[in-house]
Amino acid sequence: MAFQDEIKEVFGYFGQRGNALCYRYEAEWLVIEPWGRNSLRVRSTKQAEMPKEDWALLTPEEICTPEIETREDGGSITNGKIRAEINLIGKLTFFNEKGEVLLEEYLRNRKDMFGSTCSSLEVEAREFKPIIGGDYRLSMRFISAPKEKLYGMGQYQQPYLDVKGADLELAHRNSQASVPFVLSSLGYGFLWNNPAIGRVNFGKNITTWEAFSTKKLDYWITAGDTPAEIEEAYANATGKVPMMPDYAMGFWQCKLRYQTQEELLEVAREYKRRNLPISVIVVDFFHWPCQGEWKFDPVYWPDPDAMIAELKEMGIELMVSIWPTVDYRSENFREMKGKGLLIRVESGYPISMDFQGNTLHYDATNPEAREYVWQKAKQNYYDKGIRVFWLDEAEPEYTVYDFENYRYHLGPDVQVGNIYPVMYAKTFFDGMQKEGQENIINLLRCAWAGSQKYGALVWSGDIKSSFPSMKNQVAAGLNMGIAGIPWWTTDIGGFFGANVADPNFHELLVRWFEYGCFCPVMRLHGYRWPLQPQYGTTGGAACVSGAPNEVWSYTEEVYEILSSYLRLRENIRPYVAKQMQKAHEKGTPVMRPMFYDFPEDEICWETETQYMFGPDVLVKPVTDAGATKVCLYLPNGSTWRNAWTKEEYEGGRWLTIDAPLHQIPLFTRNGYELPVEG
Repeated sequence: MAFQDEIKEVFGYFGQRGNALCYRYEAEWLVIEPWGRNSLRVRSTKQAEMPKEDWALLTPEEICTPEIETREDGGSITNGKIRAEINLIGKLTFFNEKGEVLLEEYLRNRKDMFGSTCSSLEVEAREFKPIIGGDYRLSMRFISAPKEKLYGMGQYQQPYLDVKGADLELAHRNSQASVPFVLSSLGYGFLWNNPAIGRVNFGKNITTWEAFSTKKLDYWITAGDTPAEIEEAYANATGKVPMMPDYAMGFWQCKLRYQTQEELLEVAREYKRRNLPISVIVVDFFHWPCQGEWKFDPVYWPDPDAMIAELKEMGIELMVSIWPTVDYRSENFREMKGKGLLIRVESGYPISMDFQGNTLHYDATNPEAREYVWQKAKQNYYDKGIRVFWLDEAEPEYTVYDFENYRYHLGPDVQVGNIYPVMYAKTFFDGMQKEGQENIINLLRCAWAGSQKYGALVWSGDIKSSFPSMKNQVAAGLNMGIAGIPWWTTDIGGFFGANVADPNFHELLVRWFEYGCFCPVMRLHGYRWPLQPQYGTTGGAACVSGAPNEVWSYTEEVYEILSSYLRLRENIRPYVAKQMQKAHEKGTPVMRPMFYDFPEDEICWETETQYMFGPDVLVKPVTDAGATKVCLYLPNGSTWRNAWTKEEYEGGRWLTIDAPLHQIPLFTRNGYELPVEG
């Protein structure tokens, strides 16, 4: 039976199909249905059939029975705390249980379907503009509430936590991850459930979502009384992270790049000789003979089994870098190309990236390609005992971001491309899960909605080593958490542009290290100068290596401060574990904006440069060079203690405090004690 035939027509244009309210006018079919508690999913198409992809959304565990009403002049559907109304000209408005407007389509129509004049201005709310010979360019317009505040959307390299007024590209790039979920101060959450390349403009007058090529409109909306209620509904709709393994809550050591097996082992041994906490050490990129050969280069890594065994004896997990690129010279290239396991181009010679060789990315949207890559990684890494992978280049990164020129198994990049990092994470998650592994975690440079359920720990990409860049990461990490990605981290110290002998960088590194101690994962990485002499010239050794980047690689003063925060992170691991349990069970962000825990305090909705790390620790990163004092806000309704001085204050006040180089401003709530060193 065709989709259209399943609709029971009540008044011609409005009808009911099972639990869904439906609307039909000309070629458009619109379906509004419950999708979890207090939530609705809206889909619309001008295709002959409604496309079946659910993209980020999971099938709801709870079957909700809505109240549906159809009339000659419109219809409504109510699911718990949310109600949608549709009128004669097809305009949708969403209300909370108090009858307050949450979100309203922007629509100006000259005539309604009965010919009555409505407006002299004609603008469609749901505009499907045909692409000649193809699908549609879609624009979805909503009326903007000028005083509304909006949070989430993933990570963009800008310092704004509130994205109201922002114009954001719905596309992935190195250091940019588009995760199109937004939480509103009006009490709703909204997911743009479409992986197409596009834009969103949260304008003062109109909010416009765009997909540059698509077959359907698809979004999900939920209503809640608190940010936590909204966030938990979103996590139920798109999935939750596994429980983070214990080792991942400690300190991760990394640099670009250890050139040999012995160099890496000697760093690990030195951490142990100094009695410094370390949980993970990383073999970075180009440890392989050639891109697309997922294995150790035997010239520089002659006995990985012995290396892994020694590290495990020291209590250190080894993480290895994986790239999705396959070099034309790779031993696997011809087979993968012949089997259709690589992405394709619409025109020109098929090269998607030319870093260290001409390459094409494996097609992560193709199940056969996912299995092929996993089997190579299993044979050469997993079977040797490696249990955590660094899935780099996850956007994927192109030499030229011509999204319309690439094509995947699931369709054109411009239409489905934002799903790539989800499928990349799924490649390894599925393989590791099949081997019986639990508590799976892998590091990726990008994410989209739903990545979290595949154990994705996301970091903020190849960012600059500077204080303004560090300030951007504070906003990025908080908005990633709101966007449903609770596992998040940065390259402590930034990635590009730092000389290990520069005193200005030493200050930045210390401040970033302090901040990193209170991120979900604490990970030191970077491409430091001066570059090191090359150990070899064959295989991956042709890629450069940066200066040493261990905690003792700087001055004695820097070392003393960094090592104290290593010990602090180790001491708070039980607290971190509790927050990871909440992320796993409820989708709760580990680090979150102040309004998340204090939604009734209006000042917390305005406060963007401090955050809560779990419910009991307030963190104020120092993101300005030379700063030794900071101003922060203590939320109303709690008693706060300065973790360093032990002074106590009642909430509901601003405070200016000292912030010497060795102290990140920290306050604890209602008597919680932090084991800091004075």
